[in-house]
Amino acid sequence: MIEQSTIDAIVSRLEANELDEACISQLRAEFSGLHFTWCMDDDIGSEVPLVERERFNIYLVDGEGHCLKLTTDLSKANGVVIAEVIAEENPEANE
Repeated sequence: MIEQSTIDAIVSRLEANELDEACISQLRAEFSGLHFTWCMDDDIGSEVPLVERERFNIYLVDGEGHCLKLTTDLSKANGVVIAEVIAEENPEANE
């Protein structure tokens, strides 16, 4: 189970810092009971994020069953995926 206050603190930390290895390491140290994964958002597929921001989305991992799966249920979550969003350039905007 992950508390909403923990998600809020993670979001605040990510919004205030560059999303890089140092930031992820700091989160892992601060929230040592959670498993963090850092990837690109387009690696996730069609899952719905718990939190959407311009630079990142947050997904939760449910490791309750035999296989890991993504969830939006805080009571089942035991891990966090921070998915970096890279803004796509709109070539039409330059015309």
